[in-house]
Amino acid sequence: MIKQYVSYALGAFGHDAFYATLNTYFAIFVTSALFVGKGSAAEAGIVTSMVVIIRLIEIAFDPMIGGMVDNTNTKMGKFKPWLLAGAIVSSAGLILMFSSLFGLADSNSSMYFMLFGIVFVIMDIFYSFKDISFWSMLPALSVDTKVRNKFGTVGRFGSTLGSQGVIIVVTPLVIYFSQQFSGTHGSTQTRAGWLGFATVIGLVSLLGALATFFGTKETTSLIRENTERTRFRDVFKVIGENDQLMWLGFSYLLFALSYVVTNSLLIYYFRYVIGNAAAYSVIGIVTAILGILSVPLFPIIVSKITRKGVYIGGICMMLVGYILFNLAGSSAIMMYIADAIFFFPYPMIFLAALMTITDSVEYGQWKNGTRNESVTLSVRPLIDKLAGAFSTGIVVLAAVHAGMTGNAKPSDITAHGMFVFHSFIFYMPMILLIVAALIYQFKVTLSEKKHAEIVKELESKLETEKVEEEAEEKAESATED
Repeated sequence: MIKQYVSYALGAFGHDAFYATLNTYFAIFVTSALFVGKGSAAEAGIVTSMVVIIRLIEIAFDPMIGGMVDNTNTKMGKFKPWLLAGAIVSSAGLILMFSSLFGLADSNSSMYFMLFGIVFVIMDIFYSFKDISFWSMLPALSVDTKVRNKFGTVGRFGSTLGSQGVIIVVTPLVIYFSQQFSGTHGSTQTRAGWLGFATVIGLVSLLGALATFFGTKETTSLIRENTERTRFRDVFKVIGENDQLMWLGFSYLLFALSYVVTNSLLIYYFRYVIGNAAAYSVIGIVTAILGILSVPLFPIIVSKITRKGVYIGGICMMLVGYILFNLAGSSAIMMYIADAIFFFPYPMIFLAALMTITDSVEYGQWKNGTRNESVTLSVRPLIDKLAGAFSTGIVVLAAVHAGMTGNAKPSDITAHGMFVFHSFIFYMPMILLIVAALIYQFKVTLSEKKHAEIVKELESKLETEKVEEEAEEKAESATED
């Protein structure tokens, strides 16, 4: 079992290193290395707009991708073929994205935009296959909640190291490859440097997927065998009829949106409120350390106070962080303390939500008579993408209406602008968090105890049906004889 835990953690490490590179550093590559000089802002704007639009459209296809994974039946299982194919194609796509696409970015921008759109669509689709198949393996690795908690914990631990590890290596790798391939000196960063960095991350993502491919094993049981092919027209029906999945999804969307908006606007706070943009880098160090400490505590804490206690208690702790944010003023030290309290419970709340979504597979099977692993687990990445897309618009809206754009200085921000900014970064997210906690408290009833009862009932029911079927088959054989 240890081998499986390690293999799954390595897969999560590569997966989130890829995610962080795509969602954080591609925009920096486009604006700092790919397009420079006259007209570069417009060209960079076209590329980033294409990325946002394509991702918003692609969100609607995630449940259907989950349906395709659920309908897969091979000797390797239902998840591993998509995990491997998704890793190979998405890694190749990432490398192409961090290039000039054979010089077209310089020689023919129109052709570059068209080819980039094709590359990004293919990359994003196969990334979604990899994302959904990787995380929807959780209910297939075990039906026991405690074992699932362990897989979820090691997965989140690996993903935390992967995403935070990219923050640490990105600059050294880009500078190193710039020196090796472009002959630069000092801290100069070139396209070749970024391409080398993307190649390393692509390989890490692929190797992580291979570790999970060869190192994990799907369990077989009567519960998992009780499946039917999911028709595409029934995909959204499967999700809609699972009331626990819907309520949890709504609560998690509000939670994720509040966190992402605040986290994205913190750099504006350091630049325009504190007046020290460089001090923001300490936030990355704080969250990296706390993430590594927080994730391993999840199994211990959840065994004492249950998932509901982790989810709601964690949100209460984040609200304390928000109160300290509001009291911080222009103190960077107070912001670090507030952010530490705000961030510490985040990975555990994520795991509590993930485990509840995972257990809703058996809940849906118990309630509706069919088992849909990947369709159910596709809800989590869909929500994260939705929160990310919404937050992008909210961040731009906040910056524009607060006057925090262009060459504006802290002294240029009016009292009204500061109130608007605080409303977006603190007040609105606090309200969303409170609503998220209330929904989970009063609408999400799928506890660990309830899930164990459902599993026991399903096993008993399916065992009885199997015995009855065998008896009927023997009776028919005797009649024929």
